[in-house]
Amino acid sequence: MLTTLKNAFKIKEIRDKILFTFAMLVVIRIGSQLPVPGVNGEYFKSWFAAQSDGAFSFFDAITGGSFLNMSILALNISPYITSSIIIQLLTIAIPKLEEMQRDGEDGRKKIVAITRYVTIALALIQSTAMAIGFGRQGYLTEFNALNVITAIVTLTAGSAFLMWIGERITEKGIGNGISIVLVINIISRLPEDLSNLFEQFVFGKAPATAILAAAIIFAIIVAMVVLVIILNDGVRKIPVQYANKVQGRKMVGGNTSSIPLKVNTSGVIPVIFAQSLLQLPIMISSFAGYKGTGIWSEILKYMNSGYWCNPSQLKYTVGLLVYIVLIVLFAYFYTSITFNPLMIADNMKKQGGFIPGIRPGKPTSDYLNKVLNYVVFIGAIGLTIIAVLPYIFSGVFKASVSFGGTSLIIIVSVVLETVKQLESQMLVRNYKGFLES
Repeated sequence: MLTTLKNAFKIKEIRDKILFTFAMLVVIRIGSQLPVPGVNGEYFKSWFAAQSDGAFSFFDAITGGSFLNMSILALNISPYITSSIIIQLLTIAIPKLEEMQRDGEDGRKKIVAITRYVTIALALIQSTAMAIGFGRQGYLTEFNALNVITAIVTLTAGSAFLMWIGERITEKGIGNGISIVLVINIISRLPEDLSNLFEQFVFGKAPATAILAAAIIFAIIVAMVVLVIILNDGVRKIPVQYANKVQGRKMVGGNTSSIPLKVNTSGVIPVIFAQSLLQLPIMISSFAGYKGTGIWSEILKYMNSGYWCNPSQLKYTVGLLVYIVLIVLFAYFYTSITFNPLMIADNMKKQGGFIPGIRPGKPTSDYLNKVLNYVVFIGAIGLTIIAVLPYIFSGVFKASVSFGGTSLIIIVSVVLETVKQLESQMLVRNYKGFLES
């Protein structure tokens, strides 16, 4: 990867793209430190420190600390991510959106425009809930109409600005802009998280204990990164043979190809869906200032990842089991709406293609479905291991970090994808240079 980066800097066009991306990331980090006018920062930090669940810790991690600082970028790109997922799901349910998706570049531009509008709407809803919900509890220096409106406008504008930066990085920089923004936010929190781990398990301990603890920490992180890489690059290739056919006086076809089925077909989406579903009631209760007791309070503890795998309160680990089931279910659900075996089988039949040993049509569709279910199950198990391990260590050893398996999956996936894109751009540039010479 370092060699690729070094070679990339030798090409002016690519070097300019890298520098532009870096400049945009610097702007983001500066914006993450600028507070929202009229907000009581000390109150919010005290409130955040009192939260025992992991919902807000993860949210703060993906916003790069902007949420904790309550900066103008506090909402960050979370409204855009939510909007993209919603539109992607609605594409399956609404024929008009599905038609747009098939219309090529024009359809893609329309879907992007709709995603932007939904992003602004979600940012407006979230900022209003925060300004009013927290404002009554001391979030604002003075709870009045001017401060509430200022907070709403600032937070919404900050989210829209980040969306714009992400799109500019995609257009003029390297990699997918939104993914790059998300990764730099998560990476910005890693030094603090690693420092907390070392202070808790290494510093101040006996030399032998400190060395062993440091070795275990690094071994776990490396093992999880390797597992994510394997999961991300794992592919099941299904061979496809195309029959010979006559076109004019020539015999064409007869070539072979393959259908690549990624082991992790749904990426990190199932984990995000499962987390969101469990943490949403907790976040709403926190925004509403709910501090009561009774059955609802007990239910919230089962959903709260801060109580999972705690040896003194094992009953709440049932929530972790529900989390695992949700990851597997969402993995199958998301794959089912993004990969259509029947459509692929029909397209293969029209083009004269077939899987060796499998008849075209419905038998091909059934075979693809069977293989897909097998592959998705393996991917879901891998995702579950990566997502659950941090909760186990957090519950048993009280390891307090804001990043977890989800963050690692995002970082590794985006870094690998960006490096591949960088290599492809260098390859295209080399071909151009060869042709021009």
